[in-house]
Amino acid sequence: MFSCAYADVSQQTKPSLLGFLPMLAFMVLLYFILIRPQQKKQKAHQAMISALKPGDKVMTGGGLLGKIVRVINDNEVLVEVSDNVQCKFIKSAIVAVLKDENKNTIVANKS
Repeated sequence: MFSCAYADVSQQTKPSLLGFLPMLAFMVLLYFILIRPQQKKQKAHQAMISALKPGDKVMTGGGLLGKIVRVINDNEVLVEVSDNVQCKFIKSAIVAVLKDENKNTIVANKS
């Protein structure tokens, strides 16, 4: 009576490597489209931050424009945002170095 309900075990197929190929291709595509460009952008930002020096005109993440007066340590800089107004910023808050004050050309972090 119950012999018909059992499945035939001998007909099952074994998983093959071809089943994982689309997922592997998707992961490689994801790496080249999302992860790799983000890593390049992060390395360029890190290089820009490490090259900051007094006299550089910079733009912060909040949109403030100013000139670096002094590099305090590896993580902080003193930026003059107006006459006799100086603010201490963490270096990672600086998003761009401006090439020329008249042109406001952004040198770093081109998207």
